[in-house]
Amino acid sequence: MSFQKNKYCVIKEAVPKDIATFVYNYFLLKRQVARTLFDHRYISNFTEEWGTWADQQVPNTYSHYADIAMETLLMRTLPIMEKKTGLKLNPTYSYARIYKTGDVLHRHKDRFSCEISTTLNLGGDLWPIYLEPKKNVGIPDGKKITVSSNNKGTRVVLKPGDMLVYRGMELEHWRDEFQGNDCCQVFLHYNDQKSKNANQNVNDRRPHLGLPAWFKKW
Repeated sequence: MSFQKNKYCVIKEAVPKDIATFVYNYFLLKRQVARTLFDHRYISNFTEEWGTWADQQVPNTYSHYADIAMETLLMRTLPIMEKKTGLKLNPTYSYARIYKTGDVLHRHKDRFSCEISTTLNLGGDLWPIYLEPKKNVGIPDGKKITVSSNNKGTRVVLKPGDMLVYRGMELEHWRDEFQGNDCCQVFLHYNDQKSKNANQNVNDRRPHLGLPAWFKKW
């Protein structure tokens, strides 16, 4: 499947499954620690260092901008991303969530920092992601990844370690209501170095990766 032709592609085992599982369990534990610290009023629900349940896109679900482990994945997958997309990329930021039963990710497009977007499955129950309908979308042979196209969108199911790469500003993407217990995904975002203002947007305008959003240069 060609990223250049379809504006998306699937990378199977972009991250080895044992690494995905390690990061998944790390993030589950971090959520538990953050919940305990918040419940005992040691931290605020809006802290960016420990994550938050105040994300308006998926309310009451644990999420984290620029967790350091996720930022490490952002850099680790950069060479794979450049090879599969045929683009020279600047990293911008990572954003991770542990989705819960009943969550919905509504149809949307992304901001400039998510020009070249990915979603990487780290663990939990499988949960399809959908892209806006595209004509003549094929099914990759031998990949054991479910991809189909119909008037309800292109459905992609990722296993732990698999990654969907897509043009986040151009393709609408969404997830229907989650029926499982939990699903941990991390979004890894990049800019095409040839895009206008890409060089002013490196690391989402932070001096380096790993820093919280309030460290941006406005």
